[in-house]
Order: sequence, then structure tokens, then C-alpha cells
Amino acid sequence: MTSALRRAARAILATAPVLYLVVAPAQAKGPDSLSELSTQVSDAVVNISATTVDAKRSSRNEGGPNLPPGVGPGAPFDDLFEEFFRRRGQGMPELPRQRRSSSLGSGFVIDPSGIVITNNHVIADANEVTVILNDGQKLKAEVLGKDQKVDVAVLRVKPEKPLKAVKFGDSDKAKVGDWVLAVGNPFGLGGSVTAGIVSARNRNIDSGPYDNYIQTDASINKGNSGGPLFNMDGEVIGINTAILSPSGGSVGIGFATPANTVEPVIEQLQAFGETRRGWLGVRIQNIDDAIAETLNLGATRGALVAGVDDKGPSKPAGLKVGDVIVKFDGKPIKESRDLPKLVAATPVGKDVELVVVRSGKEQTKTVKLGRLEDGEKVASKDGDEKEKSESGGDGSSQSVLGLELSRLSDALRSRYQIKDTVKVGVVITAVDPRSEAAEKRLQAGEVLLEVNQEAVSDPADVLKKIKTLKGAGKKTALLIVANGQGDAHFVALPVE
Repeated sequence: MTSALRRAARAILATAPVLYLVVAPAQAKGPDSLSELSTQVSDAVVNISATTVDAKRSSRNEGGPNLPPGVGPGAPFDDLFEEFFRRRGQGMPELPRQRRSSSLGSGFVIDPSGIVITNNHVIADANEVTVILNDGQKLKAEVLGKDQKVDVAVLRVKPEKPLKAVKFGDSDKAKVGDWVLAVGNPFGLGGSVTAGIVSARNRNIDSGPYDNYIQTDASINKGNSGGPLFNMDGEVIGINTAILSPSGGSVGIGFATPANTVEPVIEQLQAFGETRRGWLGVRIQNIDDAIAETLNLGATRGALVAGVDDKGPSKPAGLKVGDVIVKFDGKPIKESRDLPKLVAATPVGKDVELVVVRSGKEQTKTVKLGRLEDGEKVASKDGDEKEKSESGGDGSSQSVLGLELSRLSDALRSRYQIKDTVKVGVVITAVDPRSEAAEKRLQAGEVLLEVNQEAVSDPADVLKKIKTLKGAGKKTALLIVANGQGDAHFVALPVE
């Protein structure tokens, strides 16, 4: 080859496209088959049939004759006899009519003796619950216990021989991107297997106080509720509970309650037939940047105490409104919703150390946890009892921070239906729609209780405190505002 030809060949090679052979790692394409895993776990997954029988009386046939034996609602010839009486100008007599409604869901066996887990919403208030095994066998189920807060129910059946069972795994070890398998009864079709990955963790969908769902793109549809979400080791890491869908069908956004959340609840339901959660006796709220700056937190963190129950365990421990709980039993509280989950999972009666920030400094408090269910009963009872009235006087209105304020009076109590439990404060009678207060959703009828953790009982008190804050070069005022029921929350408003 001449030198000219060699130069031409090099020029062609230099301009030719370069091809690269990229070899994807084996795990990127996922498992070759899930048939072995499916076979391993499917017999432990069951269908749940829940039937609600509601006895009603039909009033449209009042005054009709007595029916002969064997004739009436639900009888084989009910429609024929109704037509017979109609032709004679008589109505069917008033008799109980049973209205039946059924729902289908999924569940799974965790004990060969016959312990089955499903969602609480699958069985709800059902009078009859039937567990249908993978081989078609139907077993009547007894409800051992159920919990609405994490949406779980424990059933017991009595099989002739031990059932295939599965175990819970550690849901905290599940990582985003891990493969998962969902097994259930979508749309009543029977046992179905779908696969996907963990799309996200610790999702909050505002369905309850302990939301920390595993999100998955494994197909979950109506009827999958209560079924298990498996990892690749055949362990249950979640209970399929909800989907997000504009159409009602799967669009790849499903949610499973983590195993580590439901296991303690299941143990309590099996042992006691009810839950026994820890209770602090405080109301909390989120902390935004403005509140964090006002309270000298240094960063947006913790759970802000908006109320302390007078009969709760935190009261004698010295917790106060305005405290920020930043650590519970050695665990940091990054945001307010972290706290209820930790408290609920802690044994009743345990002495727990809390680290709170008060006036910009950390303090440690020790609280002996009460029982949440006891606290709820007390709150319900107190809510039914009317307390003695203690009214404020009348006073002139003042405007500040976009709020029109008046003294708490009997007339304003009546107008805004403010309960007697709200004893003192300044009533918001109007909100400037262009103000920051309107953006923070303050409303007429709410009661301003404190400004920067100092009580106010007159509009003049509020004006004076805002003036003092401005004089000190402060940019934000921290308000405590209660609704007509007495439920308080913090709001940070700019004073400039």
C-alpha cells in the first residue's frame, strides 16, 4: 500500500463513528424469573370475603296482612308474593329486610395454626368474614382484633391441617430500587402475582397519624388490600393498603404499610384483642423556617408542643406549650410526624427521656408514658361535659398584623361558637385578605392567646407587644392561636 493510500485510510478511520459495547450489570435487568418465589409464598396468601348484614324494616307496606310461614324477604318466591299483594291493593307487611353488602380483599397466614392478617378496612364492620385458601377451601374467620390507625386486622381460622405460613422481614432494610413481589386478589379475580420495585420509603399520604408507607410500582388494585408485599427472600416487608390513582386502577403508585410498623400492633391484638400504645399527652405541630428562627432552634427540626393535656403524663414532667421536642428516648426528631410513631411503639409505663428546646436552650425531661387509648377515653368524656362559663368583657377593636382584634365577650362567644374552655384571649374578627395572616390561613372567630409566649387578653396588649418586638429589631412575632373548640397552634407573622 502506498503512503498516499495509507494516509487516506487513516483519515477514513478517524472520521468513522466509534462503537462501544456496554455490558449492563446482571442486577440491572432484574431477576430472570420470579416463579420459584411465587410458588414458595402463594399458598400462604388468602382471599378475604367480608359480608355485612344490616337488618332494616320496610315501612312502605305498613298495615299489610301477616304472611304465611316461609314467605317474606329473602324467600324464594318473595317477588311473586309481593306482586300478589300489590294486585289485591295490599302492601307487603312490615317485616325486617336484610340488606347485604360484601367486599373482597386479600390476606396472608403468619401462623400455621390459622392466624391471618389483613387490612382493617377490608373487614370493617362485617358480620361474617370468610377466608378462602389458595386451593378453594373456605373457612369461617374470627376477628381477634383490629386497629384503624395502622389499618390492620388479625383473624383466626380453624383449619383441619396446618396452613402454609410466611414470616415478616425487616422493612427498614428495604432500599429504594429493591425488587418486590405483591400477591393478592385484584378485582376478585383470585390469586395474582405482580412484581416491581420499592419506589420510595417513608411516604406520608395523610391517611393516619403513623403514615410511613413503602411506595411501590408493583401493580396493586382494588382487592389487593391486605395482601403481602414480599422481598426477594420471601419475607413480608409490607401490607398492601392503598393506591394513588385518578382512574381507580393501578397507575404504578401503590402503598404498603411497613412490617416494622404493623408487627408490634399485631402482637398486641393477638395478646389483648386491642392496642396498647404509648402516650405523651401533648399536641404537636410542624415547625417552619419562621418558627424555627423565632425559637432560636438553629435549624428546622423537632416537634413543637402546641398543647399539654392537663391529665396527661407530660404535665407532671414539666413540659410546656412552646417547647420543641428534638429527641425522644435517644432518637432524634427531624419533623413532627416522627414523634407519634416513636411514642406509639414505646411500651406503656416506660420512663423516657425527652430533650426539649426552651428559650433557645436544651433541657432534658423524663416522662413516664401513659396509654394512648386511656387518654382518648378521657378526652372523649371531657368533651361531653360542659365546663363553667367564664366570659370576658367588651372592648374596642384594634388592627395589627392584618388582623382585626376584639376582646373576648359573651356576644363574640355566641357569634363564633367559641367554647367555654377558651377562657381568655383576643378574638380575631376580620383578616385582611392581602396580608401574611391570610396566607397563613388565620380566620375570623379564632382566638389569639399569646404573642411570643406571653398571654394577651386585650387588643392593646397585642399592639404593645408588637411595638416592643419592633423596637428590639425582631422581624417575626410568634402567635398562639386557638379555634373555637380550643385546639391551639403556632403561627409566625412578620412584624414589619
